[in-house]
Amino acid sequence: MSKIEILAPVGTAETFQAALDGGADVVYVGAPGFNARNPAKELRMEEIGAMIAHCHSLGKKLYIAANSLILERELQAVIESLALFQELQPDALIVQDLGLLHLIKQYFPNLRVHGSTLMTVHNSDGVRFLGDQGCDRVVLARELTLKEIETIAGRAGGTELEVFIHGAMCFSYSGLCLFSSYLGGKSSLRGRCVQPCRRGYSSSGRGGKGKAKGGEQSKYLFSMNDLTGLEVIPTLKELGISSLKIEGRLRSPHYVKSVVEAYRLMVDADASSHDSALIQGQKLVDKAMSRKTSSGYFFTPQPAEAITPFHSGNMGIHLGRFSTVKTVGGQSTCKFSIKGEMEVGDRLRLHVEPSGERTAFRLKTLFVTGQEQAKADVGSKVSIELPSSFSFSPGSRVEVYRVDGAFLPSQAGNVLKLQDAREKLQNSKKHVFGYVNQIVDSVCGSELETVEEPSVKKGVKRFSKHRVIKKKVGIEWWLKTDSVKILFSKISFTPDRYLVTFEKQMLSQVGQIKKTLGKRSRLVTWVLPPLIMENDLVRVRKQIRILLRTGFRSFQIGHVSQVKLFEGEKVHLFGDYTLNVINSQAVAQVQKLGFDSAQAGIELDKKSLGELLAACGSHGRLKGGPGWRKIPLGLYAYGAPPLYTSRIASKHFPYEQQIQSPRKEPYIIRKKDGYTQTFPEKPFSLLPYIDEIKEAGIGYIVVDTCGHSSKKGIEDLQERLAGAGRYSKLPTFNYQGTLE
Repeated sequence: MSKIEILAPVGTAETFQAALDGGADVVYVGAPGFNARNPAKELRMEEIGAMIAHCHSLGKKLYIAANSLILERELQAVIESLALFQELQPDALIVQDLGLLHLIKQYFPNLRVHGSTLMTVHNSDGVRFLGDQGCDRVVLARELTLKEIETIAGRAGGTELEVFIHGAMCFSYSGLCLFSSYLGGKSSLRGRCVQPCRRGYSSSGRGGKGKAKGGEQSKYLFSMNDLTGLEVIPTLKELGISSLKIEGRLRSPHYVKSVVEAYRLMVDADASSHDSALIQGQKLVDKAMSRKTSSGYFFTPQPAEAITPFHSGNMGIHLGRFSTVKTVGGQSTCKFSIKGEMEVGDRLRLHVEPSGERTAFRLKTLFVTGQEQAKADVGSKVSIELPSSFSFSPGSRVEVYRVDGAFLPSQAGNVLKLQDAREKLQNSKKHVFGYVNQIVDSVCGSELETVEEPSVKKGVKRFSKHRVIKKKVGIEWWLKTDSVKILFSKISFTPDRYLVTFEKQMLSQVGQIKKTLGKRSRLVTWVLPPLIMENDLVRVRKQIRILLRTGFRSFQIGHVSQVKLFEGEKVHLFGDYTLNVINSQAVAQVQKLGFDSAQAGIELDKKSLGELLAACGSHGRLKGGPGWRKIPLGLYAYGAPPLYTSRIASKHFPYEQQIQSPRKEPYIIRKKDGYTQTFPEKPFSLLPYIDEIKEAGIGYIVVDTCGHSSKKGIEDLQERLAGAGRYSKLPTFNYQGTLE
C-alpha cells in the first residue's frame, strides 16, 4: 500500500503555517489571477515562492491551483506566470482549462500537471484520457461513491488519483454549474461564484402558476452541507488513492489546523488505533466546523443528509435565536439560550427573518448568567454584545449561527524568507524575459506592443485591441432536439445539421429517424451528455456501435475524454459548449484531438467572443504546429441550458413546478436522464444578433428546442426566427453583458 498524502488548503501566510502545524504533507495555493477561488486579497508571487522554498526545506510539497478558465486577453499574463512557476519549481499545477493544458505541455514541459475536479472526471475513461494528455494526477469528481472510486482506481492505468475528503460541497457537478454566470456574468468556472445555491427558493403551484402551496416558505433547495470523510480513510488507503484533499483556501487558520490534525490522526492510525483516532478526529472536526456535515456521496449516490432544506448549508452551526435587543449607552446586547458551545473569539453570523439580512462578527465578550466567561456550554443562557453595523426592527426574529472557531494566531512571518524569495523572483523575471517574448509571439500573434523592461505586473508586452475582421461569410444553422416530432416537423429554416440527444427515447427510434429523413440522415449528429457514469460506459459503447452500423458517423462530444469512445473509428466529432473552449489554445487542443469543430464557451460575452474569433477564427493566425487546419467555431444561440446538474433527487424538490429566487427570478427543476437539472423558465436568445455573430466569424449557431418543444414553444421560436409577431424580449446570457 503506497503512502497517502494529506493535501491542505492555504489562502494566507497564517493558514500556511496552520496547515504545516497540523501535519499536512502538501499544501495548495491559488495562482494569482487565475484560480477558482478568487479572494479579495490573493497571495503575492514572492509569498508563493517563499512557501515553496519552506516546504521543500521540510521535505513537503506545494501545489498551485491554476484552475480558472482563461480568456484570450489573459493568455499573455498567464504565460508570464507559467514561466515564473517553472523557475519557482512548485510540485504541480492543478488545471481545468484545455488551453492551459496545451500551453503547459507545449512550452513548459518541466511543470507537473494535475487535472482539476472542475474537469468533471467521473469515469475511468476520463482518468486515462487526462493521463494520455500528460496529467500525472486527476482530482476525481466529488459526486462519486466509494464503489465507483474503487472501480475507477482499478482502471486508472497508472495515473494518480486525488479525492476531496473534507469541506464545502457544490450542488451541481463541479465544472457543469452555470447558475452564477447566468445571473450576471460571475462565472464559477473563473472563481467568481456568488453562490446562488445558498439562497432560499420558494415554489409555486402546478405549472408555475398560482400562490405557493399552503403559503410555503422559501427553502434552501440547493444548499449542500459540508463533507466530512474521516470514516472512509482506511478504505481510500486500501484503494491506493494518492491524495486526500481538504477544501478551504478561504477558511481560517483555526479551521485548517484542526481539520488537518484530525485527518493526520486517521491516516497515521493502524487497525488497533483506528477507533480512538476516529473519536479524537471527530472532536477536532466538530470544534473546527461551523456547518452541518454529511458523508457526501461516499456511501450512496442519493445521500439523504446532504441537504437540510430549512437551513442554508453555509450558515454555520445553529446556536439559537432572539427576538428582543436591549441598548444601553449606545451598545446593543441580546440574550438567548444556546444549542451549541460558544467561545470568545468565535465568528458568528446573525440572520434576520423575514428580511434575510445577514451580519457577521467576531465575538469579543460573553456573559453567562450575568458573569463574564471565556466559554459557554450547551443550554447556557448567554448575553452577547452586537456589532454596531447590526440593524434590528421590532417584530423580527434573529437566528444566530457559529461560522468559524476562535481566532488562531500564527508565527508564519518568522518562517517565510520573503527577502530571499523576492531576490529569486527578480532574477527569474530577467531570466525568462526573452523566452516569454518568444512564446507570446507564437501564441498571441504579432499584434503586440513591446515594452523595454520586464515586468510581471505590467507584462513584457501588451495586447493592442483586437480587430475583428468583418467578412461576409455563410453561417450554418444547427437544430438541437430531444423530440422526434420536432425532428420531422417543418420549421422556419432548413437545418444544416440536426443535433439529436443521446437519450433512450431518441435511441429507440433510430430506424424511424433514418427512414424518415432519408438522405438527410447524414446530417444527424448524436449529442453525448457530459456525464457518462462508470457503470454506463459498456451500455454507451454498445449503443454507439449500433449507431455506427446503422450508418451514423457524426457525434457531438459533451466531455473531452469521450474521444476514447471512438478510438479506431472513422467518425466526425464536434465539441459541445461543455468543453469550455474560450481561448485559442483550447481550440488548438481540440483540433489536435481530431475534432471537426467545437462550440465556443456558452458563457462568453461579445467582447471575449470577438477576441477569441480574432485570434483563431476569421484571422486564422493560430499557430497549431505542423498539420494545423482551421476548424470552425459554433455558438449556442438559443435555448435553455441546465444551470445545475446534480446527482441528488431529493424529496423536497418541487419537480416541474416554477421556483423563484429571492429576486423573483423563475426556474424549473426537472428529472432528466437520471439527474436533477435546474433550468431557466424561458430560453435565452442571441437571434437578434445573428448578423454581427456571422460577421465576426462564427461558423454555425445552435438553436436548442430541448425542454421547449411544446406547440407554444415552437410557435414562439418560429415567430422569433421570422422576425414577425409580438413576443417578449429574452435574456442574452452574458453576450450583451460582461463575463467576469
